[in-house]
Amino acid sequence: MKTIQIYEKPMCCSTGICGPSVDPILPRFAADLDALKNAGHTVERYSLSQQPQAFLQDAEIHSLLSSGGTDVLPVIVVDGHVMSRGIYPTREMLDMWTGGAAKAVSLRIAEQGCCSGQAGCC
Repeated sequence: MKTIQIYEKPMCCSTGICGPSVDPILPRFAADLDALKNAGHTVERYSLSQQPQAFLQDAEIHSLLSSGGTDVLPVIVVDGHVMSRGIYPTREMLDMWTGGAAKAVSLRIAEQGCCSGQAGCC
C-alpha cells in the first residue's frame, strides 16, 4: 500500500468543497482519494491555511514553494516522491502511481468516418 500526500493551496475547509464557488475538479478528486483510502492506501491532505507547519517540515515542499510560490500547488507526493505539481491528477494517474488498474476505455470506430449519420459515434 502507498502513502499519498497532497499539499494544497489555502482553502476554507479541509477538502476545499465548500464556499460559494467550488472548483468542479475538487469533488471528483475527493471521490478519487476516498477510493484510494477504501483500497487500503494512506491519504494525507494538507492545506496551506490549515496546516502550514506541514509545508515547512518537508524540505522538498518548502523548496518548491520558495522557488515557485503557491502556483506549484497542489503537489502530489506518493511514498516520498513528488509525482505532480500545479494540477489535480486524474483517477488514471492516481491508479498508475499506486499500482491500481485504470479501466481501459474503448471507443467505437465507424467504418465510414465518424459523422456518417449511421455510425452512432457523434
